[in-house]
Amino acid sequence: MPTRSPFAFLQRKREQLQALGDPTAQKQAYLLTMDIFRDLGREVIEHLVHQTQMRTCTKGQVLYAQEDQAETLFLLKRGRVQLYRLTPSGKRLELATIAPGTFFGEMPLLGESLRHAYAEAAEDSLVCVMSRLDVERLIRSQPQVALRMIEVMGRRLALCESRLEELAYRSVPARIAAVLLRLANAHTNEGEHAIAITHQELGEMVGALRESVTKVLDEFQARGLVELRRGHIRVCRSEELERLLQE
Repeated sequence: MPTRSPFAFLQRKREQLQALGDPTAQKQAYLLTMDIFRDLGREVIEHLVHQTQMRTCTKGQVLYAQEDQAETLFLLKRGRVQLYRLTPSGKRLELATIAPGTFFGEMPLLGESLRHAYAEAAEDSLVCVMSRLDVERLIRSQPQVALRMIEVMGRRLALCESRLEELAYRSVPARIAAVLLRLANAHTNEGEHAIAITHQELGEMVGALRESVTKVLDEFQARGLVELRRGHIRVCRSEELERLLQE
């Protein structure tokens, strides 16, 4: 007798529950999209449904701030969340943009008691929230989840190091080119073509004033490298932007 796939079972159950209007089916479906939970058995997924809380966040809403107590892990299902720090003078430094299907706010797993950054919804978002205790129980019973989380954190650390190098050694045009190429690649993978970002947000990512960013982008558009639309930027000639990184 063939072995039944737990994911096939979950798919059938999700459809049945949705037909009955059961909200737990939606949460179950969301958890299945999280990469760190791939290949978990149906019992584990169903248990996670009861351990997590769903939250909707509007654009601009702060999920947590620097120095807040770190007691929860956030799983992003829909939307985008920006992680950033504020300097004593109030300058904002963007650290990372979290895309759907992954997590943020993982400091409790590293033994930290306080947050080291702000987390703000860059657009209307939907998140699942897990308590620190539930996360610890999960990784003790499912150590592969911890390994996957370490992989994600390692990639983020490498990205932060790359950004530090950009800030230290590259000109503002080169820094802007690097960010645009990185965002364009991510948006292409998601089936989108225009990058939804303002000049202010781009300036926070590259450590430059909005006026400086606007001047550089106007120059890029005059050269045909990008196309500027209200709140959006489309990369037209990525190879030319890549050449800026070599200068």
